[in-house]
Order: sequence, then structure tokens, then C-alpha cells
Amino acid sequence: MVQLSAGICARLYAATPEDHELFNGPHTVQFLSIKKVNSGSAGALDRYRIIVSDGINFLQAMLATQLNGMVNDGIIGKHTIAVIEKLTCNYVQGKKLYIILALRVIETAPEKIGDPKSFESSDSAPPQVVAMPAQITPAAPAASSSNLVQQQSNNISVASRSGRGSIFPIEGLSPYQNNWTIKARVTQKSEIKTWSNAKGEGKLFSVTLMDDTGEIRATGFNLAVDELYPKLEEGKVYFISKARVNLAKKKFSNLPNDYELNLERNTEVEECLDMINLPTIKYNFISLSGLEETPKDSICDVIAIIKETSPLSEIISKQQNRTLIKRELTLVDQSGYSVRLTLWGKQAEQFNDEEESPVIAFKGVKVGDFGGRSLSMISSSTMAINPDLEECFQLRGWYDSTGSGQSFQVQSNMGGSGAARGFKREEMRSLAEVKESQLGQQDKVEYFSTRATIMHIKSDNIYYPACPTVGCSKKVINVGDVWRCEKCNKGFEVPEYRYVMSLAVADYSGQAWLQGFNDVGLTVFGMPADDLVQIKENDDAKFNVILHHANCTTFNFSCRARQDEYNGTTRVRYGISSIHALDYKAEAMRLRDLLHSEWGR
Repeated sequence: MVQLSAGICARLYAATPEDHELFNGPHTVQFLSIKKVNSGSAGALDRYRIIVSDGINFLQAMLATQLNGMVNDGIIGKHTIAVIEKLTCNYVQGKKLYIILALRVIETAPEKIGDPKSFESSDSAPPQVVAMPAQITPAAPAASSSNLVQQQSNNISVASRSGRGSIFPIEGLSPYQNNWTIKARVTQKSEIKTWSNAKGEGKLFSVTLMDDTGEIRATGFNLAVDELYPKLEEGKVYFISKARVNLAKKKFSNLPNDYELNLERNTEVEECLDMINLPTIKYNFISLSGLEETPKDSICDVIAIIKETSPLSEIISKQQNRTLIKRELTLVDQSGYSVRLTLWGKQAEQFNDEEESPVIAFKGVKVGDFGGRSLSMISSSTMAINPDLEECFQLRGWYDSTGSGQSFQVQSNMGGSGAARGFKREEMRSLAEVKESQLGQQDKVEYFSTRATIMHIKSDNIYYPACPTVGCSKKVINVGDVWRCEKCNKGFEVPEYRYVMSLAVADYSGQAWLQGFNDVGLTVFGMPADDLVQIKENDDAKFNVILHHANCTTFNFSCRARQDEYNGTTRVRYGISSIHALDYKAEAMRLRDLLHSEWGR
């Protein structure tokens, strides 16, 4: 029979913030009920209230939002028996609010264990404390109330000697609490920014703070910049109090927190020199192959091998009218995919490209869809090189043993040809089905496979002069006798021409325009774009014959559908991720298998 930690509810009920061992578990309990709590804020994360029982008493607790998936997936529910491995305590309006940070499920019992009572039902009697886990059926012996009072007195005196209030979890902060202190790690620190307008001028900086319950953005202005900017360092842990809690300005923050902190001149910041119970950075990694299903502009965490590193380059931002410094990294992982990630500004300048193929964990990077899926570091993003994580060791072992010699499918490439996605015959759709399903119209990229015949190829601008540097492929500009690449900041005597294709294709159900790049042109024409350029310049009639012969050719296409806007008109564009010539033997075998399937019978 499973033993619950009898008396643990009483010990938690009487606990003080200094009872670190008590909050670190493990405690075996039963969940009597789980209920979703309405946050009252649009777009806020779901919160769940849990009734926790030790068989003798029960109390209320909240589930940390990072554990919501256990409720949604049905892993925990009514009468679940679990081991609470870590929790914390918040004080709201004079009452304790327990937050479960980590747990492990044992089993689900058929019914409630014991006859647990509420503490509020008998205020006159102090809660009984049982030090050791016990069998639930017989009541366990209780500690004397005098021992309990003495324990509380000792904890209160320890707290008062520290000169610090109760440690609040970041997840529990709100504008309705005043006397709080958080113990948080600085995971990101911005540069000092200045502004000047009709109302005056000033400066600000921001930091991202995290503990075991969540993250929050904190911003300091003017005098607070002078006072606090030198104190706060990335990676260190601090006790922070006397900051103002405001509603978060989502325009400036991507963190999943409804609130943010305003650091003021009297805000107290003290470095935590303890070596125990320090908050560690938590990641929610997705594989590079999973980026296909991740919506554009969403924020995610990835861990990958850096296979290639580009040199620093500059671009002119049309929106900000200033020069931006960037560096592009090619990431790979065990999923067999690669993706381009862009570093900006100081992150790009300070990146150490001397280490060969390091493992880097990226937190809070932004997903883009330029030329397929891509990633970009933003102001709140962080990266850790060769972190002490199990995922890091697995990646290193895989890459050193087999991964370094592997070829990868490209989620995005430097030339913008898009995400490579294999043709899936079993999921093949007709062109009419693609349009009727409204693929690409849900503000996200959607993929499909189709078989179609080329009816017409636009001959205008069918190729462009590209940078011959490996991994670049940007368009070059003819300046006198030199073709210049602004990205690589180099000049070349001749460019490398690359295809940019626009095809009208058709099948039995309808017609559509597909867009493709160099790999599509190579498959359709069977020659590099440089050769086609030479043919057009020397024999225009032969050039037209080649285009004509490419018509009425059938291919298997893997495509992506994406909605964009052009001249104020919204439309869906179909990009070619990969193109494959028909393998007639494979197609015949497929038809044979179809005849022998249930459908054929």
C-alpha cells in the first residue's frame, strides 16, 4: 500500500520561508481535486488550483504554469498520488499560497485515502505535526504543540536576523503586494539606451529575472540606471525588493508574464552569495525539425551544434535608417535538419567563432519565415555555450560519433530557397484540394505535396547574378568592372548566376503558380543557370527551345503555402520546397500496392 507523508500538510501549514528543506521535499501526497482558475486577463496562461491531502489534513496549492501540460495531458487528476519534489510559498493578504514547482506521479488511487480535515475547520486547535511518513490507516502520533511553537519561533528569529522579508516567487508577484523580496537570477541585461523628444530626454536599461517559478522583465530609468546598472550582472543571483509591479507592456517584452517590475532609485538589490537553492535557467527545447510547425514570430528555445559561422556583415535597416551588424550561424541537431540563426549587434561582434562546432543552448529566440524557417536573437534572447545539460552531452556525443559526416535537410538557407521537405506520396493533394482547404490562410506556413505538370515558365528575370561565396548567394551589383556583394563586402570579376523560377502548373483538377529557386531550375533545365545565361546571350532561339521543352513535364512537388501582402492585396503564395522527377518504377509499385490494399479489394 502506498504511504502518504502523513503530517506534511500540518508542517507546511506552520512553515516559515526559512524552511528550505521542507519546501524541497520529497513529500508523497494525494490530489483530491484539480480546478482551473480564471485569471481574468486576456491571453494569460491557465492556472490550476489543487487540493493536496496527506490522509490527515488537506490544504490548497497552485500548480506552476510549467506543469500545466500534466493536467492537459491527463497525467494528473482527481485521486492521483504523487511525490512533490519541490514547492514554494507565497503570502497573499496574510495567507499562505503554496506553489508546486516539481512533482513525480506514482499512481491514481480508486478513491480518497483517509479522512483528511481542513485546518480552517478547527482554529482553536493547533495543527498536528508528524515528522515521519506513516501508513495512512492508523493515525500517526503527533508532535506536541510546544515543539511546534518553538520551531516557529526559531524560524521567525532567523528571518528577522537576515533583515529580509519573505521570499516571493516571481509567479506570485502582482501590484497588490507591497512587502516582498524575490531571489532571482539575471539571465539577460540590455545596454543602456537613451532617448530625446519634446518631453525631455533620459535613459533606461532592462534585465530579465528568473526563478524556479517563472520570468519577469525589470526596467530602470534615469537615476535608477546610475544606481543599479553597475550592480546587476548577467548570470548572478540577487535578492531584489522595493520595486514597483506594473502591468507588462507586451510591445517591449516577449515573456509569458502579465506583470513587469519598475526599478526605482530606492530599489534594494543584494547579491546572493548562498550556494544552495539557486534558481537555474529552464529551457523548453524543440528540435530543429519541429520549427516547421512553429508559428512565425513565436518565441522558442533550441539547442544545437554550430556547424558553420559566417563572418561579420553589415546591412542598412530601412525601418531604422541605420547600419546593423550581424552574423549568421548554421545550426544542426539529431533531427537531421539545419537552420540559419542570426546574431545582431554586440552579440554578433562578441561571438567566439574560434571554437570548432560548439553546442549552444538558445533561449527565447524568434522564429522567422524568410526563405523558409529561420531564427533570430532578439534583445531578450540568451545563449549558453556548452552548457552543463544532459541535452548538451547527448548532442556532443552524437555529433562526434556520426553527426559531423551527416548531410542535413535545410530548414532555411542563405539563398532563400526555403525549407526542404520531402515529398509525401501518401499525403498528396490535388491543386483544387489545396485551394479548397485554404492552406496558408491561417497566418502560418502550411505544407503539402502535389503532382503537377509544367504548363508555362516565366522567362523574365529567370535568373539573377549572385555572390559566388559558399553559403552567401546574395544578389551582387555591377560597379564598373566588378560585381560587388554588400553582404560579404567583396568584389568579383564574374558573378554566379542562380535561378529564380515562376511556374504555371496544372493537374486534372486545376492550375496554380509555384515559385522556386536554384534547385528547382537545376531539376527543370538540367543545367546550371550560368550555362543558360550563355545560351541566351549567344542564341536566343535555342534559349526559347529549352524553355519550350521544359513545358509538359510532370514532377512531384513538395510545397509550402503562405499568405503575404503585395500592393495592398492579400494573397497566398505557393513556394516549392523540393522538386522530384517522376520515378516510374516507384509509381508503378505504388499502384500495384494500391490494387492489393483494402481499397483495391
